[in-house]
Amino acid sequence: MISGPDWSKKLRAEIGQAVIGQDAVVERLLVALLANGHVLLEGMPGLAKTLLVRSLGTALGVQFERIQFTPDLLPSDVVGTMIFSPKDGAFSTHRGPIFANLVLADEINRAPAKVQSALLEAMQERQVTIGGQSHKLPQPFFVMATQNPIEQEGTYPLPEAQTDRFLFKLLVDYPSADEEAAMMDRWGQVTQQPELKAVSTGDELLTVRAEVDKIHVSPAVQAYILDLVRGTRELAAVAEARTGAPLSNGAPAGATNGNGKRLLNFGASPRASLALFQAGRGLAWLRGSDYLSPALVQEIFHDCLRHRVGLTYEAEAEELSSDRILAQVLERTPVPAK
Repeated sequence: MISGPDWSKKLRAEIGQAVIGQDAVVERLLVALLANGHVLLEGMPGLAKTLLVRSLGTALGVQFERIQFTPDLLPSDVVGTMIFSPKDGAFSTHRGPIFANLVLADEINRAPAKVQSALLEAMQERQVTIGGQSHKLPQPFFVMATQNPIEQEGTYPLPEAQTDRFLFKLLVDYPSADEEAAMMDRWGQVTQQPELKAVSTGDELLTVRAEVDKIHVSPAVQAYILDLVRGTRELAAVAEARTGAPLSNGAPAGATNGNGKRLLNFGASPRASLALFQAGRGLAWLRGSDYLSPALVQEIFHDCLRHRVGLTYEAEAEELSSDRILAQVLERTPVPAK
């Protein structure tokens, strides 16, 4: 059986032929594959978000489909529709691009709510309904979506019900000076992108997930995960925000900014607890560990929860980010010894 570090190394080496840098993002994408979760990538234009997901699909050796989301896109363009045949007077099912192993929803916030909601059943249930009949999606199945944080005109913000279905929200940043120089050295003189090859398979991914399920999570770490997630909910509790009552995990209340203003409208859902648990085991396996440590939970905490908490207008007015508020939760929650 292949080990986590070896599996990660061969995939990252192949992806690295097309994408320079973004090592942390690539590792999180591999964790999402192991945890059977979807990913939302947010970053400025030109940071190779689309290329990264396409390269991942090629290296993994699975069927890849890209859906370019636009304001005139229809739900049937995503899931498919029924086609009438005049020859025999019967309807047949035409399957849309959602019937792939890895689906890239490019610029997902450019499509209206009806199209965005067409992904909900697929992301949650791994099936879609066409003409009143349910159709199972292939295994494995992942949705990786991208969005541009600076685009406002002609965009439709994702509803909380949909963002909560993403395992991670990853922030893609600019490359370093050395990485950008390496891009110019490698591709400045040529116009053709390197051709990647498959170094893994979907069946291998399903097999290694069984190894991930063997990663041990102690009761203390499980309690730590619950304390972190429930701490975000208690930050949003009106009664605690006004009275300064202590949190259930023993940490002081921190829902205000010192002036009595609430900073969170709502905390993370139970999906966040499961996300931390499952993604933490995936990261532990990739790192070659046989147990989940509190340090690994802390490492993926922001990626799992930044899209699951809602900032108040007061927090936005003070230019506070969800990451800053989540950092307070990490700081105030006692860390178990093991």
